Amino acid sequence: MDLKKIIDKKDWAAQYMIDEITHIIKTFEKRDPGSKGELQACEYMAEVLEKDCGCDPETIKVEGFKENPGSFFGWRFFTMTLVLMAIAVYFFFPLLSVILIVLGLFIVLMQFGFYKKFVDWAFTEKEGHNVTAVKHPTGEVKRRLVFNGHPDAAWEWPVNYALGGVGFEGHAIICGIGAVFYLVVSIIYLIKQGTAGYFLESFTYATAPWFVKAAFWGLIFVPFEFGLYFMVNGNRIVDGANDNLTGCYMGIAVLKALKDEGIELENTELAVVLTGSEEAGLRGSKAWCEAHKGEWQDVPTFFFSYDTIYDPKYLMVNYRDLNGTVKADKDVCDLFLEAAQSIDVPITKGWVPPLGGAPDNAAFAQAGFRSTGITGLNHKLEDYYHTRRDTYDNMNPEGLANCYAATVKALEMFDNGAKQ
Repeated sequence: MDLKKIIDKKDWAAQYMIDEITHIIKTFEKRDPGSKGELQACEYMAEVLEKDCGCDPETIKVEGFKENPGSFFGWRFFTMTLVLMAIAVYFFFPLLSVILIVLGLFIVLMQFGFYKKFVDWAFTEKEGHNVTAVKHPTGEVKRRLVFNGHPDAAWEWPVNYALGGVGFEGHAIICGIGAVFYLVVSIIYLIKQGTAGYFLESFTYATAPWFVKAAFWGLIFVPFEFGLYFMVNGNRIVDGANDNLTGCYMGIAVLKALKDEGIELENTELAVVLTGSEEAGLRGSKAWCEAHKGEWQDVPTFFFSYDTIYDPKYLMVNYRDLNGTVKADKDVCDLFLEAAQSIDVPITKGWVPPLGGAPDNAAFAQAGFRSTGITGLNHKLEDYYHTRRDTYDNMNPEGLANCYAATVKALEMFDNGAKQ
């Protein structure tokens, strides 16, 4: 099928997305993970998918799931406390210092590095929500394309607001270096002195071993380590216009354009899956994959997972995800990349690097679905990311229009049998 007519509506689509996103932000409550506002947005978009996008009513579901959203950044209370304790006991019990730092680093690696539910038990349980909506083709289903975004919004990152991504990531890196520094000097302490601390014998700074003197100089890391307690402001929820109502509305805009033009696909089924609480560690997409395990395996099914579609300079297909640890499906990635290139939409081939986090694509890929993550932001984070600057009046129509056009072209190519 030729969808050029739909592609040409890209400017209309961008304005439609901006208008709808503005409505959600102005109308409903804040959308932190597991909140009433997140549910309100899910219910509203489910209604739009039925009334304005032609999705079949019997397929539209708003499904709840249990989560502990505070745990995703809650690792810092465990890790930073353990690291600061390790620094305090270094001079007396180096073995305990090693144990505390290793445990602290393991917690952050599992909870924040791999998005595991490692300390979820320690935080309040809430209910998040996902939306699933399907538009059936007129004939036999031979392939399926799924558009995904997350409706929740982030807690503000104060350092990113004040200093931008260089300051935010620099702070985190300094803290990591500080923890590893004390781990190394603690191990050296053990090798040189044994388990008995130097202070338990006699001490003057002048006669102290070099590794003890180094540890004193290492106290410069303490303010940074302590500052990491405040890396997230749980009392301020950002509007999340770009991150990630843009991702939610990318698929909605495509389906609405098709309906408005009276275009029905014969053999390609379309679906929109909105997975809540991504900002809590992909909790919604992981719950969706578990709830729908074994489904949608009957025909070739591709997932396009969108996150923060903002700057046209940074439209990117991410071939690796989740801090670089998860591989996306190459055919799905290539389809979107080639579609954008074929209509001269600027796009790059990239990945989500360490400290870059993950769009929901990571959960779909881990669950065995064929998926890719599409982003439109500088991975060297800018000051609107997870801050109060992510507002409906700080959106980029060109970025939205380009991603929409590439999406429709990818749909056209997929409908015509590409990459299956």
